[in-house]
Amino acid sequence: MATSKKKNAVKPTAQKTVSPGKTPSKPVSGKPTAAEPAKPVTQGAAPDNAAALAMPSPNAVTASAIKSPAPAPLPAPAAAPPQAAEDEKTSMPDLPEASGPKPEVEAQLERKLSQEPPRALNSPIRIFQIYFEGWQRELLDPAFYPLDNSRNSSELMEFNVFEQLQRNAATQGVELWGALSWRFAEKTGMQGAELVKQIVEHPGYDVYFCNPHPNNEAIYHNMWVQGEVSHPQFLELVRLFYAAAGLDDKELTAIEPSSNFSAANYFVASQKFWSLFIPFVKRVLVTADKRLDPKIRDLIHSKVADDKALHAGATYIPFIVERLFMVFMRSEGKGLKAYKVALPERERELNVHLKLLREMKDVAHKTQSAWLAACWVNYRNLYLSQTNGKAWCEKYLRAITPIEVKFG
Repeated sequence: MATSKKKNAVKPTAQKTVSPGKTPSKPVSGKPTAAEPAKPVTQGAAPDNAAALAMPSPNAVTASAIKSPAPAPLPAPAAAPPQAAEDEKTSMPDLPEASGPKPEVEAQLERKLSQEPPRALNSPIRIFQIYFEGWQRELLDPAFYPLDNSRNSSELMEFNVFEQLQRNAATQGVELWGALSWRFAEKTGMQGAELVKQIVEHPGYDVYFCNPHPNNEAIYHNMWVQGEVSHPQFLELVRLFYAAAGLDDKELTAIEPSSNFSAANYFVASQKFWSLFIPFVKRVLVTADKRLDPKIRDLIHSKVADDKALHAGATYIPFIVERLFMVFMRSEGKGLKAYKVALPERERELNVHLKLLREMKDVAHKTQSAWLAACWVNYRNLYLSQTNGKAWCEKYLRAITPIEVKFG
């Protein structure tokens, strides 16, 4: 998560996006593990197995390889396909709304901000940057207002900061506001002034967001499926969470276009967005907690979610919350306009196959073509079998390959 306390971190620079192929730690003992690798897919269904397929180097695979599960060594593509359009409005269908009481909000941040009002009070855009330790403050972006979050240990992480900022005078009277991680530049390859410039040049939107991991847009059906390789038994627990919250779990395995991928809670949004988004998330969390089986609820609130120790012992809750953004935009936020901020540095890191895969999936979604979606899954599985290896595919490939092709 963006607000993880990383004591051994170094000064952020534009880094390579972490490959989805990095072998995660084993799931916690006693929990179900991913089944056998999946097999090739035909039209209307997803493949069950591609791990055993022999594949040439990623630099030699071409789009023609998707036509058959058995790849043939062909010359590399002459050029990468055109990149997806940078400016996109997010349009989403309805989803059921959750209901329930609202939880109490901590007041630590509110008291601190009342003592230290932000600079640039007349600016219509006010962006805070969260940090936890003194040395991190030296790395903050001058375009953002530094926000000391060292004493905040809430399970909700960034969302807890959003709640308190919304209630504070520091965000009143501005058109747009947000709170970003101290690692924003490291993760996005973008400076604060560039972010503000994109916002100013594209006025009229209710929320500006980005995805610092565009490789996920090429590899996974959606961000819920992506979570399966990052957190033990993620999809299984999220299905139970959805049922308890009264949400439609069909979207958990649906193919989403790249325009709907968001990560790290990197939002800069209007007062209207925050006034709808924050209550929505709180209702979903409270409703699910009330209806979940106590053992499942305890597991969701446990540190099992961070089995790789990458997120300061986070529970499943913040990883669920950051993925509720698009659920909100389909339901209570369906009347809002969203702008996805382009991240040129991260785009340049994508190899030709990831660009092809992303474009293929987007076209399949746009045309609602089950055949092309099946071709994308076959090509994707072939790519993963080469880049991530047999062991990774045996552990995760079937779990991230839904048996039915459907579009979100």
